[in-house]
Amino acid sequence: MNGLDSLYQELILDHSKHPHGQGLAPEEGRSASSHQHNPMCGDDITLRARVDDSGERLIQLTWEGSGCSISQASASMLAALVEEDGGDDGLTREEITRLIEGFREALRSRGKIPLDEEIYSDAAALSGVSKFSARVKCAMLAWVALEDALARA
Repeated sequence: MNGLDSLYQELILDHSKHPHGQGLAPEEGRSASSHQHNPMCGDDITLRARVDDSGERLIQLTWEGSGCSISQASASMLAALVEEDGGDDGLTREEITRLIEGFREALRSRGKIPLDEEIYSDAAALSGVSKFSARVKCAMLAWVALEDALARA
């Protein structure tokens, strides 16, 4: 294992052991939840997204779940990314859609498209998952839940 792979593995383990955004916030304002299940390995994620009054900006993302370290780390990395990039105003639906689509494309590329660390921050560590098709669903679970929750909010 090279140094970068080792660093990425450590990031994944750290996020799975010390998850960011874990614990569902109460439903208030314009919020919606999405529950996603991966029958291949038993991962479960329930994600709650709260948007501003206009419905255009994500202002809070919380989640709870259980499963493999990849699914838990991915949910944590997504929550951290949304908080970092959104700042006080939150990310727009368009920005979130671009993030989800780019993440999905990279994970389906079988290693041909790496995630840009400048855009995806710690979630770039999940690039290597794309080489293992059985693990792609694990990494995508929270991202699909956010996509679904925003469609409902």
